Amino acid sequence: MVYTLAFIQYQDELLLVNREKHPWLGCWNGLGGKIEQNESKEVAMLRELKEETGIIIQLEQLIYKGKMTWNTSEDYLYMFLIHQNSKIETPIKTPEGLLDYKKIKWLLNDNLGVAHNIPYFIESLLYEEKIYDYHCTFDGNRLLSVDKKEVL
Repeated sequence: MVYTLAFIQYQDELLLVNREKHPWLGCWNGLGGKIEQNESKEVAMLRELKEETGIIIQLEQLIYKGKMTWNTSEDYLYMFLIHQNSKIETPIKTPEGLLDYKKIKWLLNDNLGVAHNIPYFIESLLYEEKIYDYHCTFDGNRLLSVDKKEVL
């Protein structure tokens, strides 16, 4: 399967979902989902964001930030960053979980409440112009390592 994952930034916060579904049940994560047949990664991302948040994002707002793979399957996901000029009212209960803004500083503070691989890529995603591919190695649900390679 191929997925999308986005982080919507408003000032020093990111809009995240506390997931009520696997994977990452009970953890804060970015927004996204499966890419449907004959759908580009960008169109899928726009659709998923509208479905999960009600926010309509324009194609030119999507900043492609790389790809993530993991050792447990052939699946992968495309990552995006989106800057917003306004903030929606949260928290919001959705079928995916609870939407709310979290301070970036909170995410970077050795936080066990977020999807375990986020601390390995979020600073690059937010603060670097370069695009990276990340490969996550898991043992069950335990993250062992994340390899980061610049896309040239």
